[in-house]
Amino acid sequence: MQNLNGTFVLDNAHTAINFVARHAMVTKVRGHFTDWNSTVVIDQDNPENNKAEAVINAASVNTGNADRDAHVQGEDFFDVMKFPEITFTSTKFNLDENGEGTVDGDLTIKGITKPVTLDVEVFGVEEDPFGNTRVGFEASTKVNRKDFGIDFDAPLNSGGMLVSEQVTLEVEGSGIKQA
Repeated sequence: MQNLNGTFVLDNAHTAINFVARHAMVTKVRGHFTDWNSTVVIDQDNPENNKAEAVINAASVNTGNADRDAHVQGEDFFDVMKFPEITFTSTKFNLDENGEGTVDGDLTIKGITKPVTLDVEVFGVEEDPFGNTRVGFEASTKVNRKDFGIDFDAPLNSGGMLVSEQVTLEVEGSGIKQA
């Protein structure tokens, strides 16, 4: 893999932080956040120096439906008035020479912090036409929303729930190396 050493700020115009949950146990609802910032530091010579941090404005959730967004921002889900930020701080990088592996870290939602492991694939490093050095990657994990105090339940006649407990988190990232 090309030299990844450096500090990269994720480019909001070319990065997406998404989530997917089952709705009524028969379909998926997808959403994303529109306001966040994140920095990734890569030191291939001293991997213990690697780190990733993200701060997401929880109120920036967008599922494509204004009523649902208002519900997700409310007390049943993110409770953005009390908990305006969702954060991630890495604790360990486990990437091989091809840029594949995992990143462990602490995810905080609604003031509750739990360890998570992101499956990561780095696609490479390129210089764009504007002279920026970019790194591209994808990362994903699955969490149980109830572990983070998101315990909204609306039972279905079948015995299932309106919103699945398991939620998939996905990041499709493009980071710009800082000078």
